[in-house]
Amino acid sequence: MATSFSLSSGSSCVPLDNILQNRQSIPSQIWVRGNHLSSPNLLINVLFSLFSKASDLQIQLAEPEQLHPKPDPEKLTFGKHFTDHMLSVEWSGKMGWGKPYITPLQNISLHPGAKVFHYAIELFEGMKAHRGIDERIRLFRPDQNMMRMISTSHRSALPGFSGYEFLKCLKKLIWIDQEWVPHSQGSSLYIRPTFIGTDVSFFLGCLKSLPPALGVARSERALLYVVLCPVGPYFATGMKPVSLLADPMYVRAWPGGCGDKKVGSNYGPTIYIQKVAEKMGVQQILWLFGNDHQLTEVGTMNIFVYLINDKGEKELVTPPLDGLILPGVTRRSLLEMARSWSEFKVSERRITMKEVVKACKENRLLEIFGAGTACIVCPVNKIYYQKDVLEIPTMDHPFPLNQRFLKDLQDIQYGQVKHPWAVDIEDSDAIMHEVAATHS
Repeated sequence: MATSFSLSSGSSCVPLDNILQNRQSIPSQIWVRGNHLSSPNLLINVLFSLFSKASDLQIQLAEPEQLHPKPDPEKLTFGKHFTDHMLSVEWSGKMGWGKPYITPLQNISLHPGAKVFHYAIELFEGMKAHRGIDERIRLFRPDQNMMRMISTSHRSALPGFSGYEFLKCLKKLIWIDQEWVPHSQGSSLYIRPTFIGTDVSFFLGCLKSLPPALGVARSERALLYVVLCPVGPYFATGMKPVSLLADPMYVRAWPGGCGDKKVGSNYGPTIYIQKVAEKMGVQQILWLFGNDHQLTEVGTMNIFVYLINDKGEKELVTPPLDGLILPGVTRRSLLEMARSWSEFKVSERRITMKEVVKACKENRLLEIFGAGTACIVCPVNKIYYQKDVLEIPTMDHPFPLNQRFLKDLQDIQYGQVKHPWAVDIEDSDAIMHEVAATHS
């Protein structure tokens, strides 16, 4: 039976085979299963994804001797321990998606010429699962991670996939390794979906494969996999405020680049600069851009500035999604929470170091903090900028805004407050409900 989809050009349904054979006739604006897609190429990616179903999932459980001892949840560090199983599924340009597999955690064998090694054809996501006060295990807004991952795969010339089917497999993986989800608040299960190009041959405008060779081209083979880690605080200092180095000579991203995509090539080059900061006794980098020294991100986090603006209004500011910064799931959540409170102005706009310095000197700067999946919320107490050392009173208030965000988010994540953002891994319909709410 042919698979059909409703196209925006009309209400008729077109068989999948017809769409694949007539790519040039695909309209530029298309909806698939309620998700708006902006290009025919992205549609093709999504259509290929439908060859892989969660119902095809193959499971091989670890033998007793393959099981690892579980760490003390009170002594967890970030990313040091891995659970017993992993999820993987392969893709090829000829066959599409293969069957998904859950297997014991194992090494991956790749040819030395695989494109992931030479041209950084890869991407990843960062997600978390939390064990609630009711012992239920919940994911936090997983649909947002799936949409971002599919967008990044398109930018990386990797195939699209069904986020819904993938999440069903992921929930099964977490269910199998559920005893690795820490039985304590403040700890969680970190989830690392990773997508890599594994092809070692290239194509010259046709589907005829050449012998294994190096070449900058789309990978015709790929591997999507997931590993899990029980984690504690992201920073060794816990929730203590961090200091920042703001040096305009270091740039993280630029217009037209991939700063808004979660690719490893955005992170590897920042490690050297991080070491420069550490030698100065500073913990993180405040990434600036442009001649006016716009704030973009802090470390690997989105940045928020809470101040009293020139009009005397309390205002929460975060840089806009203009292609320079990652569209963080925590960032979006904080903005939506703040707007629902209607207590202060909430802005997505450009903010420069000139404005920050001026507000600080005039005692109008209230808080600066980072936000991301790994750390949730991270307060800032000091910025080293040119010849200035800015003292930020982020934690000098009776109940700082960043701590209010942290409490409200954790109440949702750990099940103290019922909320559609928290998706129970045993609720088969919750993800679809959240997706529907996102696109309504």
